[in-house]
Amino acid sequence: MTRGDDDAGWLRAALTLAGRTRGRTAPNPNVGCVIVRDGRVVGHGWTQPGGRPHAEAMALAQAGAAARGATCHVTLEPCAHVSARGPACSDLLVTAGVAHVVAALEDPDPRTAGAGFARLRAAGIAVTIAPPTGPVAAAARASMAGFLTRRAAGRPHVTLKLATSLDGAIALASGESRWITGAAARAHVHLERSRHEAILVGRGTLDTDAPRLDVRLPGLVTRSPRRIVLTSAAPPAGWTAIATPAAIAGLEDVDHLFVEGGARTAAAFLAADLVDRLLLYRAPILIGGGVRALGDIGLDALAAAHGRWRAVDARMLGSDRVEVYERERVASAAAITGATR
Repeated sequence: MTRGDDDAGWLRAALTLAGRTRGRTAPNPNVGCVIVRDGRVVGHGWTQPGGRPHAEAMALAQAGAAARGATCHVTLEPCAHVSARGPACSDLLVTAGVAHVVAALEDPDPRTAGAGFARLRAAGIAVTIAPPTGPVAAAARASMAGFLTRRAAGRPHVTLKLATSLDGAIALASGESRWITGAAARAHVHLERSRHEAILVGRGTLDTDAPRLDVRLPGLVTRSPRRIVLTSAAPPAGWTAIATPAAIAGLEDVDHLFVEGGARTAAAFLAADLVDRLLLYRAPILIGGGVRALGDIGLDALAAAHGRWRAVDARMLGSDRVEVYERERVASAAAITGATR
């Protein structure tokens, strides 16, 4: 195995750590870090809820003196700016005396954006960045999709969940919809909820179903997302209202948004081209003349429907099937200022 293979393996381990606080660190990215010396992990960390401490600070505190001469594997470029909430991670790494930093991505925050790497190199620390078209960089972009979408597009990363019958219905004609899918698929939805800062439904779903939209998995009950309703009317207690899909840009400390219902709301987000990831749960049932999953999404030609979605995962959840699709987009070079990492 080559050194590059080792580095990729440690970066994948750091990405696993980063996943522990996805949906809990906004407006900071969820970063993971593994510090290795002589083939042994001497420190590891991940960005804590609320965004501090950073992953590198946590890992360095654990490593102590063993960090000197070690290699730091981190999923995002160490920050270069000093904040009232803590020191710059690039400075911490220099002070600790690490010999090598291996990173999955450059930080798009203009206050760092290469400056972190430059500071490390100026101190004599070797820097290796994963190939931008390689699998590790792709996994890092997926891991920090919320942070990166907020920087590039000025809004949260949006996942749309649809649970349908085989013939594309989300309820009987009477409106009965509990339950389209089985227990395993519903548990998977709760796991997805726990990875988002906020969850959104339309006013019709709120009034008809009175959904709790919480997380009811053992060990994750404290990770219920903030509840948002799409309506121009005043929201009930405990809810935040937005009038249009575009208003998600103004949701503070929300980098991952989970859109869960209903059909008009789903169609509105698709028509506005604000969906980045699609979760399609399909139960092995036929409903016939039920409520359809989507209304008009603004397509004026069948050709416009093609080439928009890329399948990235599919699996069975009990008797149900979940398919995951990502929106194909042209990458933007623009970065939105105001990050707090």
